Amino acid sequence: MACASSLSATAQRGRGRARTEVLAVRNYFNYFTEIEERFQKRRGSLLLLSTLDWALIETWREAGVPLEAALRGIDAAFDKYEARQRRARMRRINGLAWCAQAVMEATEELREAASGSSAEAAADGMETGFERARVAAHLNGAADALQNATVAQDAAASAAARLRELAAELRAASDTPLDMEALERTLAVLEEKLFAALTADAPEELLVALKEQAARELAPYRSRMGAVQLRQVERQFVQKQLLAHYNLPRLSLFYMSQQ
Repeated sequence: MACASSLSATAQRGRGRARTEVLAVRNYFNYFTEIEERFQKRRGSLLLLSTLDWALIETWREAGVPLEAALRGIDAAFDKYEARQRRARMRRINGLAWCAQAVMEATEELREAASGSSAEAAADGMETGFERARVAAHLNGAADALQNATVAQDAAASAAARLRELAAELRAASDTPLDMEALERTLAVLEEKLFAALTADAPEELLVALKEQAARELAPYRSRMGAVQLRQVERQFVQKQLLAHYNLPRLSLFYMSQQ
C-alpha cells in the first residue's frame, strides 16, 4: 500500500508540474497577443504594431509588468484620450508607447493592492500549441538561417550548433515533460550572445543610423516614459532592427510559426 501511495503521489506531482508548465507557456504567449488585441480594439482598427511597439511589450515583460496592468493601462490611456478628444480635436493614437505611462501607473496600483493571493486555473487537456516536433523544427529552422549569416559568423555558427543540440534533445526525450520556461531562458541567453557579436561586427554607421531611427520614433513619447524604460526600449528596437537588417531569425519561441 505504501508503495502504491508513493507512486500515486509521484504521479500527482507530475500532473501538477505539467499543468503549471502549460499555464506558464499559455500566459507567456498570451502576454503579447492580448496586449496587441486590446490596443487594436481600443484604437478601432487593425493597425499593425511597429517594431517600437513590440520592443516596448518585450520591455514590459522583462520588467515583470503583469498582463492585467498592461491591459488596464491601455484602457486608462484611451479613456483619458477619448475624454480629452470630446473637448478638443487631437491626433489619433498611433503607437503603443502612448500608453506607457498609464501602464506603469497601473502596475504600481496592482503591486500596492496585491495581498499575496494567487488564482488557480484548471489546465487538464489544454493544448499548448508547442509540441516537441514543432519546437524542434523551429530550432532547426533558426539554425539553418544562422548558418547562412554573413556577419558574426563564428557566433552565428556556435548558436546554430547549440540550437541543433537542443532540437535533438527535445526529440530524444519525448517521454519527459517539456520545460518551456527553461528552454526559453536558454534561447534568451543565445540571443544575447548573438546580439553582442552582431553589435561588435556591425559597421559604426549602421548602429548610429539604427539609434537615430529609434530616437526619432521614441521622440513623441519621451514625456510618457522614464529614462530607464526609454533605454530599454531603444535597446530592444536596435536589436530587432539589427537582426532584420542581416536577415537573421529571432530564437524565442514567441516567434515560432504556428502553422
